[in-house]
Amino acid sequence: MKNIILLIMDGLGDRPNVELGNKTALQAADRPNLNRLASNGTTGLMSPVSFGIRAGSDTSHLSILGYDPLKYYTGRGPFEALGLGIELKPGDVAFRANYATVKGGKVIDRRAGRVHGTDVLSADLETEIDGIRFIVKSGVEHRAAVVMRGYNLSDKITETDPHTVNSPPEYTRALEPEAEFTATVINKFLDRSRKILQDHEFNRKLNSDGKLPANEIMLRGAGKIPAIPPFQEKYSMRAACISGTPLIRGIAGLAGFTNLKVEGMNGRVDTNYKNIISAAVKALDTYDFILVNIKGTDIAGHDRKPELKKSVIEQVDSVIAPFLERLDDTLIVVTGDHSTPCSYGDHTGDPVPVMFATNGIINDDVRYFDELSVSSGYYKITSNDIMPIIMSYSDRAVKYGA
Repeated sequence: MKNIILLIMDGLGDRPNVELGNKTALQAADRPNLNRLASNGTTGLMSPVSFGIRAGSDTSHLSILGYDPLKYYTGRGPFEALGLGIELKPGDVAFRANYATVKGGKVIDRRAGRVHGTDVLSADLETEIDGIRFIVKSGVEHRAAVVMRGYNLSDKITETDPHTVNSPPEYTRALEPEAEFTATVINKFLDRSRKILQDHEFNRKLNSDGKLPANEIMLRGAGKIPAIPPFQEKYSMRAACISGTPLIRGIAGLAGFTNLKVEGMNGRVDTNYKNIISAAVKALDTYDFILVNIKGTDIAGHDRKPELKKSVIEQVDSVIAPFLERLDDTLIVVTGDHSTPCSYGDHTGDPVPVMFATNGIINDDVRYFDELSVSSGYYKITSNDIMPIIMSYSDRAVKYGA
């Protein structure tokens, strides 16, 4: 049996970019090691969750790992909170949150200039309203998690993020009568938060430095903690996760993965790629399955920066040569969790390239790892097919039938 490294480059899929000579970031990138891996494996295109679906990182990762989102997905909030180290209890309602910039009553930047160091804001927003405790914790850049703890709470409420600029931040609404109390308390929290953030010393400093203030906290992805079977129970493999993104750590932790710490890993474009890959190879000594998530490709896509996305791919490629030395005993899987084209600035339903590389399997004729080249590869699959293929190529699959 072989061990597995699953490298997911978040938002990897792209569309042609004028700035890159009408090439995708992958096509334009110098990627000799990814190409060598593709030459030692079988490739194709993968549609996250299902064909044409604009999948989120949460639903796509669940699906890739073998957990049907239709059964196990309750909202992104719980995964974000778990990934930030908040211990959720039954009945808690968790949200993912963005610190944003509001001016003239309208959102002008949903990420407040990708603000850093908002821990002091989150600490000052924690409160109790009508017997409901609000726990707030900052994540990477502008991101945060908010947890409501108390009685009679419902996650059947609308988001307060308008998902577009030049629109006012929204109040939440109940989607069913049982959620009226929850919606009322959230809106009181939003009013209180706006007053605190508007004149907060942290934001006064940002204003004086000519930067965008983080004067609004927008809530989305409400959900309660789901019950999912442990990964080791499903697949008989000890699993570890290497990710600087709280969402991915939350999903992995809930599935029973060990979340490994890596020096210099931060979930941004300036993360320490070399240390991440080195840690993944070293983890093979202890674990059977290692999930590695790289966030930089997705960040560049959302920010509409094709040159940056190309650079992130090249930085990753420059440090994955050790993967090529493990092809005798390890299955290397490389893909994205969804497409985030720089020309669009958000997730799309476009398929993403995928490869399964190891010695001893039949190779297709693909020699380059990019969206167009792998379209002639062996596979046209969805993310639901990833784990069965992994189990087969790693010689871990259980026979179906006699």
